[in-house]
Amino acid sequence: MKKGFVIKSTGSWYEIRDDEGKAYKGRLRGKFKQKGYKVTNPIAVGDYVKFELEQSQEGTVLITDILPRDNHIIRQSTHRKWHGHIIAANMDQAIILVTLSLPRTSLGFLDRFLVAAEAYDIPAVIVFNKIDLLDEKAEQEMGYLMDLYNSIGYKCLSLCALTGKNVEAFIKVIQHKKTLIAGHSGVGKSTLINRVNPEIQQKTAEISTFANKGKHTTTYAEMFEILPGTFLIDTPGIKELGIMHVEENELGFCFPEIREIQQNCKFYNCTHTHEPGCAVLEKVENEEIAYSRYLSYLSILENEDNRR
Repeated sequence: MKKGFVIKSTGSWYEIRDDEGKAYKGRLRGKFKQKGYKVTNPIAVGDYVKFELEQSQEGTVLITDILPRDNHIIRQSTHRKWHGHIIAANMDQAIILVTLSLPRTSLGFLDRFLVAAEAYDIPAVIVFNKIDLLDEKAEQEMGYLMDLYNSIGYKCLSLCALTGKNVEAFIKVIQHKKTLIAGHSGVGKSTLINRVNPEIQQKTAEISTFANKGKHTTTYAEMFEILPGTFLIDTPGIKELGIMHVEENELGFCFPEIREIQQNCKFYNCTHTHEPGCAVLEKVENEEIAYSRYLSYLSILENEDNRR
């Protein structure tokens, strides 16, 4: 019996890397698909698994056990309402790649990703890409957002993956860690990965059909050893992010600025929506909590389907 971690998932086949760095193509033993997991993918990139060589097919392996996860990020499945889709597992940190144009990342989406990371105590970093496209007004907006999220406790970077501007700062953040990088389609995840390590582009074009006329499109989640001992998990672009496994009374803990003060609310079960003596509402009214963040809190709170 061997042990390794999943570096690629296509939904039916998985690529596994063992402790010596050797890669195997494997599939999941059928019984795991019948355990009643309410997820569309019982195995995610980053999962540690046990496996054995298949006797019936040369060169492939059979995954016999999925080891407990340290953490994971999950979102509501876009196809099966009551099921989740695990984006990645066992990461040291998560990066949300944001663009203010072509395409524009909504603050609601950004905040939902941060909540999904907070739910499992995963450190999150916000990276603004395509800064070469910003006019003066957009630069001011980016500066405001970076100041806002820095004040909450999130590290923020700005860069241009296409030209390489400020990419050195990004490399320092990811060195010697396993990092998930996520965002909308078109924000430049694959371009950034290839900027850090140009050899990845050739590899992904050959194995993953990554490149198409210079515009990268990620089809499956995949982990790359971008530098020695430094791993990046690239994921397909996320259009919507439904929050799962966060109960109503837990949601405030996933907003650091709310978590910090909600113990000062008059009622222990305060929802921070209408109650008298709510410390959070007071901070919102005094503009000490950003209204955009509070709107994101309300949006998640009111959409019960996205919190199952």
